[in-house]
Amino acid sequence: MTRPTPNTHSLPDRPNLPWGASIASLVVCLFTWVLSWGKAYLINDDLPNFCSDVRRGSFPPEVACVSGNGTVTGANAWWVDPLFFTSGVLSVVFAVLALMVASAGRKR
Repeated sequence: MTRPTPNTHSLPDRPNLPWGASIASLVVCLFTWVLSWGKAYLINDDLPNFCSDVRRGSFPPEVACVSGNGTVTGANAWWVDPLFFTSGVLSVVFAVLALMVASAGRKR
């Protein structure tokens, strides 16, 4: 009967995890940009023809109509802008982290 030996080796390095997180957050960023662009230039394309006070946002794209009583029509949902900027920043942060992990692995 053989005795089990303890697992003495360390866990393998996982340099691909930061790259995966960076790509996932970049996909979310691009998805929210496409949502904003589609709503601004496909759905609300004719909004300036019916509205006197049109407000345009360029990054992420947005076309909104503000009526006299202050109601806004055609604006992005409240969660789109924060999700767009947060996922963009996280994509950059994880890419930098992945590059740091890759350079630390080469130094060994």
